[in-house]
Amino acid sequence: MSTPNKVEVSQVSEVTTVEITTAGPQGPSSVIDSSSAVDDSIVYYHQSSGTFKADATTTKLTLVDGGNF
Repeated sequence: MSTPNKVEVSQVSEVTTVEITTAGPQGPSSVIDSSSAVDDSIVYYHQSSGTFKADATTTKLTLVDGGNF
């Protein structure tokens, strides 16, 4: 039921359901490069490539020296 700008009312016994949908702009999709992901990788934004990455560069353990969460 994703028809833009539509109001649909349906009633089954004593229950009335009202669904309202409004078409709106869709933002750009984001792709996360996880091809080099390792255990406990943390997603970060890599400005020079304009992508989000998850790899061995940024993990839970590299955030703080010897840190454990």
